[in-house]
Amino acid sequence: MSPATHVVLLVLAGVGSGLVGYGAGLASLVSYPALLAVGLSPLAANATNTAALTGIALGGAGSARPELAGTRARLVRFGVAGLVGGAVGAVLLVVLPESVFAAVVPWLVVLGSVVLLLRPWLVRLHRGRLSERSPLVIGVVGLLAVYGGYFGAGAGTLVIATLGLVLPEPLTRIAALRTVVLGLANLVATVIFVAQGLVVWSSMVPLAVGMVLGGALAPRILRRLPEVVVRVVVAVAGVGLAAFLLLQG
Repeated sequence: MSPATHVVLLVLAGVGSGLVGYGAGLASLVSYPALLAVGLSPLAANATNTAALTGIALGGAGSARPELAGTRARLVRFGVAGLVGGAVGAVLLVVLPESVFAAVVPWLVVLGSVVLLLRPWLVRLHRGRLSERSPLVIGVVGLLAVYGGYFGAGAGTLVIATLGLVLPEPLTRIAALRTVVLGLANLVATVIFVAQGLVVWSSMVPLAVGMVLGGALAPRILRRLPEVVVRVVVAVAGVGLAAFLLLQG
């Protein structure tokens, strides 16, 4: 593969990842196979992908300022969980094989997809029983950030499903919050991966550029769609990702 083809492929993959990553939390479904296709090893592809994923948060947060307005307390609360979880996940990736999570993750993604589909009914069922300030909720987000720093395929779907149960907000606002939280998890994980020499910069830079572009476009598209459409699309895409992960396993 020529250097020009390498760059073009990864920029296009990055744009696609940014669009589906911001909206459905499934960026790695596009970007990770693209990195393998250009010749990276699974470990290098994982670390490089995590570094590039910060581009979605960068592009998405800039375009989602209306959705993020008034969420400073939430950003701090869940952002700290994201930072701590991302750091733990990155360390686990360095010392453990990826197969540790491989068996359980597809089923977690299916569960998250079902939760999204049933969100209106589940919210009515537990209304008033669980607060966004609950240590349980913050802990779950932190654990999902651990997975986000470790491998991350489907982490976005799981976080948006979790937050969707406790935040009385449109999914567009929840998606924006989720993007920032996982962006922080990816950022701190990237620092660790760079220190370990795992990031392939010649692949990370074009992929990240594409993700910034895709992440910037996604909020403008998402806010024009009815919430039920967003919920169904994200849930169906999550089931598709789970099937992909099961087949890969």
